[in-house]
Amino acid sequence: MPKIAPDILEPGMKTARPVVNTSGMVLLGENTELTPELINRIRNMQVDGVWIQGLSKPSLPMETALAELDRRFRLVTGQPHMDIIRKAVRKHIEGLYE
Repeated sequence: MPKIAPDILEPGMKTARPVVNTSGMVLLGENTELTPELINRIRNMQVDGVWIQGLSKPSLPMETALAELDRRFRLVTGQPHMDIIRKAVRKHIEGLYE
C-alpha cells in the first residue's frame, strides 16, 4: 500500500490511512472510497500523497529507481527549475517505498 500523489488518484480507490493535509488536519478517514468529487477536493487542498489500499510496492529496488532518476536529470543539473522537479520526483519515489 504505497502513498501516491493526488494527481494519479482514481475513483473507486480506497484510503488505507486517514488523508491529512500538510498541517496534519484529517480530511478523510481510513477506508473511504474515493469519488471524483473527493479526488478534486484532495487535489485542491494541501495533500502531498494518499495511502491507497491494495496497491503493492514497486518491483524495482528504490536505489535503482533513484539512480535512474539521477541519470535522466544529469544533463540539467544545476538548473533551478529542473532541480525542483527532480527533488519532487525523488520525494515521490521515496514515498512509494514507505
